[in-house]
Amino acid sequence: MLKNLIRGIVTILGAVIGGLLGNYLTSSEYLNQYPIFENLVAKIALIATLTLIFGIIFFIISSRLYSLILSANKAAEKNLSKMTIHEMFLGAAGAIVLLVITFFLTRPLNDIFPPVGSIVVVLLNILAALLGANVAIKKADDFYSFFQSIGRRGQGQTQSKDKEKDSKKYKAMYKGDPKVLDTSVIIDGRIFDICQTGFIEGKLIIPSFVLEELRHIADSSDSLKRNRGRRGLDILNKIQKELDIEVEIWDKDFPEIAEVDSKLLKLATVVSGKVVTNDYNLNKVAEFQGVPVLNINELANAVKPVLLPGEEMNLLISKIGKEANQGIGYLDDGTMIVVEGGKKSIGNEIDILVTSVLQTAAGRMIFAKPKGE
Repeated sequence: MLKNLIRGIVTILGAVIGGLLGNYLTSSEYLNQYPIFENLVAKIALIATLTLIFGIIFFIISSRLYSLILSANKAAEKNLSKMTIHEMFLGAAGAIVLLVITFFLTRPLNDIFPPVGSIVVVLLNILAALLGANVAIKKADDFYSFFQSIGRRGQGQTQSKDKEKDSKKYKAMYKGDPKVLDTSVIIDGRIFDICQTGFIEGKLIIPSFVLEELRHIADSSDSLKRNRGRRGLDILNKIQKELDIEVEIWDKDFPEIAEVDSKLLKLATVVSGKVVTNDYNLNKVAEFQGVPVLNINELANAVKPVLLPGEEMNLLISKIGKEANQGIGYLDDGTMIVVEGGKKSIGNEIDILVTSVLQTAAGRMIFAKPKGE
């Protein structure tokens, strides 16, 4: 029923366009110079022919148009279901603003070529409304920040304390910057111990897309990945239940951004916070983009006992190294020590001499050799 109704409306619209075009042509000076068009019957025949042709053309394309309308309707329903009320109002405001601008810019088209100009004006207004709504929704956070900054500038000096509270939405009533946790640092688990010591100040923000990634990992068919995902979820539950620290689940998303790491950096920028991670690559990208990062591995390296070249210690050689004659041992905190010429002492404790220390954000590696060699 709906399909037939749409096809009928489109066909009538095509016939009307054809009739308007025929009426415009028959009244134009170009056709009136031909004697045949001085006859009223010829003019009526031209209008009827164009009406019929456009009606048939629009009837043919009406099926395709109906499919496009259904697809657009489904896409609109899907997008609207994900939008908040604030985003809907902001999108409507953006559409209205651009419609007003388009109205004044397209008025001359009606005077230049009335029949076709009217159609072009309608299409341009539809495009302007869609563009205005889309831009307003995607830049919602920027608009909020802009209006907040204007409001803060208008406040007097006597309201400086209130202005400071409003200046950072996610710092109000909390000490320190908000901390955005990524998937790797949640699975790692050391964030719980660090928060327990009180070294972390401010609110912890858990993005919904990080929770979704944890859930996928926890549902993985690979037992190792599954255990890692479940460990991450357990750590989050412990943080919420056992620690006296504010935790917020960020339920918004950035659909225009595909990568989770990029979303984390965008979120940290929006809330004026810092990303907490132990991902070396994310750390480097954040530095490049100017986003503050707290790297758990860097913190662990900073508080490790310092070993300097020339120091002696006793070490158990536990396995073979990658290179020839290398042996591998570990400190109590898990730091790997590569012992040149230690292959022959696998399974034994030997005295070693530290030769060099390599320390990066990804970890620390110590090189040594057997004492006396």
